[in-house]
Amino acid sequence: MRLDIYRRPESDGKYSYLAVPEAKNIPEEATNTDWQIEARAVEVEDDASELPDFDINNLSGQIAEKGYAMTSVLH
Repeated sequence: MRLDIYRRPESDGKYSYLAVPEAKNIPEEATNTDWQIEARAVEVEDDASELPDFDINNLSGQIAEKGYAMTSVLH
């Protein structure tokens, strides 16, 4: 699958990341004016469990459930 990756600044110079299937809009419940594009058309395995570069766990599960995946609040 191909994903578009967005980021937004958090405290202490860290970022949260949002992965959305390529060419789809950020879902309404995740819409935030702070999201900026980080990467487009990132190729990952369809059953990928994580995106370690973006601290996203349970990638395929989150996308199946919500239509997008986000950085864990623990990071």
